[in-house]
Amino acid sequence: MDFKDKVGVTAPFYLTKLFAPHFAKGAAIVNISSSRDRMSQPQTESYTAAKGGIAALTHALAVSLAGKVRVNSISTGWIDTAYTVYEGSDAIQQPAGRVGNPLDIANMVLFLCSDKAGFITGENICIDGGMTRQMIYHGDNGWILKQ
Repeated sequence: MDFKDKVGVTAPFYLTKLFAPHFAKGAAIVNISSSRDRMSQPQTESYTAAKGGIAALTHALAVSLAGKVRVNSISTGWIDTAYTVYEGSDAIQQPAGRVGNPLDIANMVLFLCSDKAGFITGENICIDGGMTRQMIYHGDNGWILKQ
């Protein structure tokens, strides 16, 4: 278990409790999670559980802060912070045809914090280029498992 696993749910919980008296009416919180809250690789139990906890914390806080603060979360997929443009299998495996970049997430954060999202609370929005919606089985659509 590394540091990010230890603070996964604790940090947003305590920060929200700390700032709760100071939020203006109509404020918005956006927690950041990972698409690992809904899919896993071997030996990622702690990280996966922490990310799933953020989704649960988000909807619980949305109810507790109802009428004052809207609370949502974003589960990110592969986001390359260097804005690398990937080609080949790294890009074409993504239903969106590319790897994500920070603007993909920032634009959703801005939307969720805006009045345009005034009727959205308690939601976990997955921004992953469609990867968690794609079923992959050995031999289907050209996918081959190599061990």
